[in-house]
Amino acid sequence: MSSTPTGRLHTLRRSLGGTLVDGFFRGVSRAGALHPKADPRAHGVERIRDVAYLDDGLPEHRLDVYKPAGPGPHPVLLYLHGGGFRILSKDTHWVMALAFARRGYVVFNASYRLAPANPFPAGLDDACAAWEWVLANAARYGGDASRVVVAGESAGANLATALTTAACYERPEAFAQRVFAAGVVPRAVVASCGLFQVSDTQRYRREHAMPWWIADRLEEVTDAYLAGTTAPSLDLADPLCVFERGERPARPLPPFFLPVGTADPLLRDTRRMASALGALGATAEARYYPGGIHAFHAFVWRAEAQRCWRDTYDFLDRHG
Repeated sequence: MSSTPTGRLHTLRRSLGGTLVDGFFRGVSRAGALHPKADPRAHGVERIRDVAYLDDGLPEHRLDVYKPAGPGPHPVLLYLHGGGFRILSKDTHWVMALAFARRGYVVFNASYRLAPANPFPAGLDDACAAWEWVLANAARYGGDASRVVVAGESAGANLATALTTAACYERPEAFAQRVFAAGVVPRAVVASCGLFQVSDTQRYRREHAMPWWIADRLEEVTDAYLAGTTAPSLDLADPLCVFERGERPARPLPPFFLPVGTADPLLRDTRRMASALGALGATAEARYYPGGIHAFHAFVWRAEAQRCWRDTYDFLDRHG
C-alpha cells in the first residue's frame, strides 16, 4: 500500500466511505425496526434470536430463526447477508428474513466473520458451517431439511453461490468437502444483485464510468476480502469464473433466480452469471428492474422492490 500523501489520502477516503455506508445501513435498519409492522409477531412469525451454529462463543457464529405459524413441516431458507464481506450482519437484514418467513419459510438468518480481520475463506467457511447446522437442525424448528433454499444479496449472493458450488462440485477445501459429503443440494438459489467475482473489481472502472465513491466501495471489497488470504485457490471467491470455465458439476446445479437493478454497478456480473449457468444446462432466471440501484429490493415500500419480491416468490413457488 502506498505511503505517499496521495496514497494515504486514498486510504483515508476509502475508510471514511466504508464507515459512512456501514452507519447508513445500520441506521436505516434500526429505524425500520421501530415500525409496528417490523414485529414478526404481527405476521404470525416467531423470531428466535442468537442461536449458535458453531459452539465457540463468537457472535459472528450466530443466527436468528424466523418460524412461521402452523405445524409444518415448512420449507427452509438460509439467508446470507450482504455488505461487501466486511460490514453488516444478520441484525441489519431482518427485513429479508421476515419477508421470506411471511411466505411460509423457516428462515435461518446467519452472521459470519467479516474481513479484513477475517479474509477469504473465513466468511464462506462460516456459511458452509451454517448450512451444515441448518440441515441437522431444521426439523427442530418445524422445517423440512429436504426442501432447503439458500439466498443472499450482494456479497451474500456470492456466498450463496459459492456454497452451492461446494454442494455440486467435488473440491479440495475442507469446508467444501463437508458440504459435498452432506449430500444435499439447495432446491433453489436466490442470488440478488450479486458480486460473483471478487478478484479484479477494477474491471468495473474499465467497463464504464462511475463515481469515485462507488468505485472505492467496490475495490475495497477485493482489498479487504482477498488481501492476506492464505487460500491456495480463489475459485470459491469467484464462483462465476468456475462456471465460466465450463467445468461440469458432479451433481446438477439447482435453479437460480438472479434479480438486479439496471442502475446497479454490478449488473454485468448477473448477465455473465445467467449466461454461464445456461451454458452448463442450469435454470437461470435473470430479472432486470429498470432504474434499480444496488440492493433496491431492500426498500420494500417502493414499487420496483415489491415487483422483485413478487417475482422471487413466484420463482420459489415453481422451484423451491
